[in-house]
Amino acid sequence: MIDAALREAFQATWPAAEYADAGGFRVGCGLGAGGRVSSAWAVGAWRDADIDEAVAVHERWGQRPMFGVMDDDELLAAALDARAFVRETPTVIMAAPVGLLTDRPVPPVTAFAIWPPLAIQREIWEAGNIGPARQAVMEHVAGPRTAILGRMDDRAAGAAFVALHGPVAMVHAIETVPALRRRGVAGWMLRQAAFWAGERGADRLGLAVSRANVSARALYDRMGFHEAAGYGYYARPEGWG
Repeated sequence: MIDAALREAFQATWPAAEYADAGGFRVGCGLGAGGRVSSAWAVGAWRDADIDEAVAVHERWGQRPMFGVMDDDELLAAALDARAFVRETPTVIMAAPVGLLTDRPVPPVTAFAIWPPLAIQREIWEAGNIGPARQAVMEHVAGPRTAILGRMDDRAAGAAFVALHGPVAMVHAIETVPALRRRGVAGWMLRQAAFWAGERGADRLGLAVSRANVSARALYDRMGFHEAAGYGYYARPEGWG
C-alpha cells in the first residue's frame, strides 16, 4: 500500500485544472492532459452510486469516463470490471532516498534546474508527446517546482519537471533527445532533481513509469529506486454505448 506522503505528492505535483467530488471519488478535469489528471480517484469510502456520479462528472466535462485504481484496491477494480470498464496502462510508482542520489556531484554543465522552462525544454517535451496540454499541468502546481535541463555534447539533451510536496519530490515528464539516449542524460537529470529537492527539505524522490517501459525501469532500478505502489486506469471503451 502506498504511504500517505507519497500518495499526496503523487497527486499534488501533477494536478488537474479542476476537481469535483463525487461521493468517495475526486474527479479531475484534465483538459486533454492525459489519464492521470483526467481520472476519478478514490479518496474515501465509496458506494456503487458514487461510480455513476463520477461518470456523470466526466460526461459533463466532455471527457472519457476513467478511474485511477491502485493495484491493491481489488474491491474497486471488481466493481469497474462489472461495469465493463477496461484496465489500461499498468503503471508503477517508484521512490528513492534523496541521499542515495546525491552521493556524487553532477558534472559541470550536465544538468541544471531552471524555472520557467526554456524554449528548448518545451521543444524536447513536445517531441516526446508532452505537448501544451501536459505542459500546462506544470503551471497548476502550487508548491515549489522547477524544470531540469540535461546537456550532452554541448547541446540540450533532455528535460524533466520536478515539484515538491511535503517531504517528497516527484519527477515528471522525463524526456531525452532520441539521438542522445542511453548515454546517462536521464540519470544525471534525476540526480540534479534530487539535489534541488534535498536543498528544499525533501527526503525522497518519486516518479511514475509505465510497466511496459522496460528500459526506463531498468535505469531506475540501477539508481536505487524501488517499487512503492502500482496502479492502472479503468476506462470506458472507445465508442461504448
